[in-house]
Amino acid sequence: MAQENHTKYAILGILTTSCNSGYEIKQMIDNSLNHFWKISYGQIYPMLKTLVTDELAYVVEVAQENKPDKKTYFITEKGRAVLQNWLETPIEKVSIEKNELLLKLFFSSNQKKEQLTIKHIEQYIEKLQERLAVFLTIEQSIHTHGTGHLDEQYWLITLDYGKRATQAAIEWGNAAIATIKGGNVNGEKD
Repeated sequence: MAQENHTKYAILGILTTSCNSGYEIKQMIDNSLNHFWKISYGQIYPMLKTLVTDELAYVVEVAQENKPDKKTYFITEKGRAVLQNWLETPIEKVSIEKNELLLKLFFSSNQKKEQLTIKHIEQYIEKLQERLAVFLTIEQSIHTHGTGHLDEQYWLITLDYGKRATQAAIEWGNAAIATIKGGNVNGEKD
């Protein structure tokens, strides 16, 4: 069975917000979805075209002065029904995370310099701390500029997952460093 393209549902979901142009959709993806669901810029317009062809969305061209017409997209009732059906369908599997650090660690017995492995983990923790700072900024922005719209509650729940997962990964990184420095890879105390 072919794997379903969930990008369709992501863009249908975005069309239920106030993001209707390709640019606005890209901004929404960059500022929120990309923290947990990767969609490249090159996927947006072909998917919008497919959604229009499949009558899940329609496009309105808005004339602009001294610029090409702006295309704005809107979800149709059929599109809402498809999105609703997908939202009600149980999750089939938990995605496997691709993590270069874990791949390197898995084979680190081949590493000649143990200190380099620790440096990799320390750099990973730094990147996680940067990610956590971004999440906290987004959270503050939602609290400060929020309208109380129901979407915001779910955005905050999604953001909370990212914060907790990031904090857990930071804790894991610190524990991994302690284990390597202690010379016990099983995490048990000597």
